[in-house]
Amino acid sequence: MAYRRKDAFYARAKAAGYRSRAAYKLADLARRYRLIERGDHVVDLGAWPGGWLQVAAQLTGPSGVVVGVDLQPIEPLGAPVVTFAGDALDAGIQERLRNACGGRIDVLLSDMAPKLSGVRDRDAARALELAEAALGIAERLLAPGGRLLLKLFTGPGSDAIVAAARRRFETVKLTSTEATRKGSAELYMVARGFRPTAPGTAGGPPAGTALAG
Repeated sequence: MAYRRKDAFYARAKAAGYRSRAAYKLADLARRYRLIERGDHVVDLGAWPGGWLQVAAQLTGPSGVVVGVDLQPIEPLGAPVVTFAGDALDAGIQERLRNACGGRIDVLLSDMAPKLSGVRDRDAARALELAEAALGIAERLLAPGGRLLLKLFTGPGSDAIVAAARRRFETVKLTSTEATRKGSAELYMVARGFRPTAPGTAGGPPAGTALAG
């Protein structure tokens, strides 16, 4: 069933100057779970068109750093936001993210989703791959105690991602937002208190592969 793109949140976002209705998803989750603090260094994977970047910049303030990456070029937003085009799953891009944040990433956001092919099983499998990859990136780049917000879709495989996150974070919760379209299978995993495998590993050079595991 087709959704109504120009719903109430779309109208609110346009009036407020946000680039997407998804801005209200992050604003809601950040408020409820204290995801982003003043001065934080934040990375946003799959950041186009920039709605989450706008909210993150408001929350970090001018003392923070917000870095966004997407396959599609993102129109510049100005300080403290830095953006570049590229594949977040690429090890070289992950190194650029780390360097842009000065070697410290407090929060990793991932709203990555596949381009839909119309083949349900294929799209679900690709969405799961992206979620696994985002968790792997978080494990390589987050500073100790860091926070992760990750988009998931209900279905086979999502439980394994949540279980893996619980081994690496102090708290993990699954939730939705008021701005999520009704009938959507979309969920968000909120993980706080990242625990690196060993002291000094977080923030180091990314592994040679972009995928988790």
